[in-house]
Amino acid sequence: MSAQPQTPDRPANGRPIGKRFRVLLLLALLFATIGTAVGSYWYLYGRWHVTTDNAYVGGNVVQVTPQVSGTVVSVLADDTDLVEEGQALVRLDAADAQVQLQLAEANLADAVRAVRGLYANDSQSRAVVAQRSADLDRARFDAERAETTVRQARDEYRRREALFRQKFISSETLQTAQTALDAAIAQRDAAQAAVVQAQAAVRQAHEQRTGAEVLIDHTSIETHPRVAAAAAKVKEAYLALARTTIVAPVRGYVAKRSVQVGQRIAPGTALMAVIPLDALWVDANFKESELEHVRIGQPVALEADLYGHDVEYHGRIVGLAPGTGGAFALLPPQNATGNWIKIVQRVPVRITLDPKALERHPLRVGLSMQVNVDTHQRQGAVLAAEPNRQERYATAVFDAQAHEADALIARVIDANRHGSDKS
Repeated sequence: MSAQPQTPDRPANGRPIGKRFRVLLLLALLFATIGTAVGSYWYLYGRWHVTTDNAYVGGNVVQVTPQVSGTVVSVLADDTDLVEEGQALVRLDAADAQVQLQLAEANLADAVRAVRGLYANDSQSRAVVAQRSADLDRARFDAERAETTVRQARDEYRRREALFRQKFISSETLQTAQTALDAAIAQRDAAQAAVVQAQAAVRQAHEQRTGAEVLIDHTSIETHPRVAAAAAKVKEAYLALARTTIVAPVRGYVAKRSVQVGQRIAPGTALMAVIPLDALWVDANFKESELEHVRIGQPVALEADLYGHDVEYHGRIVGLAPGTGGAFALLPPQNATGNWIKIVQRVPVRITLDPKALERHPLRVGLSMQVNVDTHQRQGAVLAAEPNRQERYATAVFDAQAHEADALIARVIDANRHGSDKS
């Protein structure tokens, strides 16, 4: 028999090319295309990006707490209210604080006047020292004059005694000279005693001067210890009065208000919280196996579940936590057990957000975020190399209270120092 001619549908071995072969060929081409696409995606994009949906918005929750105890008489803000920095939030009954301030002001005024008396005593003691010194000089002059008189009387007595021996004068004349000499000696002794008495008076005056001076030495009325102590009490009382009005330390939105009118509160009691929504960040929890190329300073693209894919935020990595989330948990895991199971740990990574984007599309603390980190720049640090020496957060709302207290102290001192010649 002659060989049958081959047809396109029948190979040389006689097996027909069926539908199954074509399907397998198509599947092979499809998987090859998918593999090529996946490989190209990983090579061009995937290996340079790390993503996670385990990310949440974080922010400062500023607790508002009282610094003094008291009874709440008014609540000036409620949940969701926007409050400015320094705005009054809660007022306490201020009657007791006002009484204490008035008492402190009176004590300060009394201290100023008492110190003025010390300065007056010092001036008086100086005058006494000067007077006693003048008395001593006068006594010494009188003693010198009395000594001169004694010398003259002795010379006169000796001259008359020689004349008496020569029978030129009578005994009565010699006796007169002796009497004059005795009187001069007595007067000299009295003058010398007066000098000793004047010296004692000068020493006593100097001791009194030292006692008066030591109470005000190297001080002014403002810096005298008595006045400074009384001024400190005034400042303490003023601050206690000022703190009966509890103000917002920062600008933000009120949350978690728990204070009620009539409530008796103690220092440190949480009354409400103020959340500044213009200073938010994102804490992204990456798997430990995803952090090989994550560095500080890398750019990040973020999406919030609140707005969806229509809004994209931009930020940068500012730091990686020094430990996993489990290490800082309230009950850390204990892996040194017989039934240990390895669980991939996650490390928090902090990401800052663009303030302009936050202003256009506000976020809330705790919202879920989608995070995409661009790891092209892999030369940065994993941990901060230098300590931060700048203030992260600060408020100046309490500085004004101290300045007002100082101004009140200055007014009280000026009102009670009239007539003092030393400042």
